[in-house]
Amino acid sequence: MFGGGGGLNPRKMEQMMEQMGIDVEDIDAEEVIIRTDEYDLVFNDAEVTKMDARGQETYQVIGSPEQVESGAAGGAGGAGGDEDADAGGAIPDDDVELVAARTGASEDDARAALEDVDGDLAAAVESLE
Repeated sequence: MFGGGGGLNPRKMEQMMEQMGIDVEDIDAEEVIIRTDEYDLVFNDAEVTKMDARGQETYQVIGSPEQVESGAAGGAGGAGGDEDADAGGAIPDDDVELVAARTGASEDDARAALEDVDGDLAAAVESLE
């Protein structure tokens, strides 16, 4: 993780971080997606490291992303998930269930509310409350 950083021995670096209360953990990630308003960055087989410094978690992603159309990432090839929910920018079932549980609305009403606000969870909940 800290290869050759300033001549410090990796073991010494690990000991120093432990003394400062910083825990480091490698995460076996299959895919990392960063969504922006304009596009998605998709990292396949990225190296992900989580640092916990006294409750403040920081994630480091190392890899070369592929830039795809906004909302296009996370479809076929991903583990789990509903194929229909990922196709064509449709609303994920997890989001529908969350909005339905939060508002007491039916899943159909929750899905319609999410579609009306382009998947914005807070706006969908607000519209149903």
